[in-house]
Amino acid sequence: MSENFDSPHPIQPLSVGSVVSAGMRLYRSHFKNYFFIALRAYAWLLIPIYGWVKFYALSALISRLAFGELVNQPESVSSGERFVNSRLWEFFVTMILMFVIGIGLALAFAIIGGLMIGIPTALLGGLQDTNPASIGIIILISLLAMIIIFTGILWIGTRFYLVDVPLAIEEEVNGNSTINRSWELTKGNIGRILTITFVSVLITIPIQFIIQIITTIIQLIFTPLVNQGNVTFSIIFFVLVVGLSFAGGALIVPFLQAVKAVVYYDLRSRREGLGLQLRDHDI
Repeated sequence: MSENFDSPHPIQPLSVGSVVSAGMRLYRSHFKNYFFIALRAYAWLLIPIYGWVKFYALSALISRLAFGELVNQPESVSSGERFVNSRLWEFFVTMILMFVIGIGLALAFAIIGGLMIGIPTALLGGLQDTNPASIGIIILISLLAMIIIFTGILWIGTRFYLVDVPLAIEEEVNGNSTINRSWELTKGNIGRILTITFVSVLITIPIQFIIQIITTIIQLIFTPLVNQGNVTFSIIFFVLVVGLSFAGGALIVPFLQAVKAVVYYDLRSRREGLGLQLRDHDI
């Protein structure tokens, strides 16, 4: 890295700008490797279940490689891939557990939201009551309930932000404990992680915008041909749209995973006193 992030107080958290810029430098310096890993990951999505697990593992591989660069222990793609491939079952377990947790949280938030809105609405006579004051109160309560639920979703989602990373890096972590590991590492850092994620996603907007423009152009060209019932053009259209979508994802995911690796590095070095420092030379 051209910028020196070393500090005489390594326990201090890296700033949001430092995290994002470190992720960007990792992304630029290793673009070719990260891009093709992500492209292979997206190709695996076409195969149900096993392919989805491979996508999850290959995405986490990018974070593993980025973390290795940060701690001055670079690793080859083949070596890192062997490690994550040896844990495919654990990645599958993590995916299942996160799916179950997601369903449980969705039901819980639905019930909480229903109670928060339903009970006051019933007490105020329901929406049939034409009293403007009652309707206004119900609207305010509904807005408050949505804000509380949205905040809760963001808070819990952020606690699971690092779920895939420890599993791809740490030796003693398994498909279950990696969830607890993420919960532990992110404690007290919800605001910073949300800000980092928000800034990172903003940076990817130009890529998403360009991909959307190209996709729209392809749709305008091929839609009349597809509507004529030409099977060949339908296949070409499908391949182009899916390929473009995968290529766009392969451009964005490596950057987000690199940023995630920097966040993981920062939290570990502060929470566990690893004494790690970002390399002060070009990665």
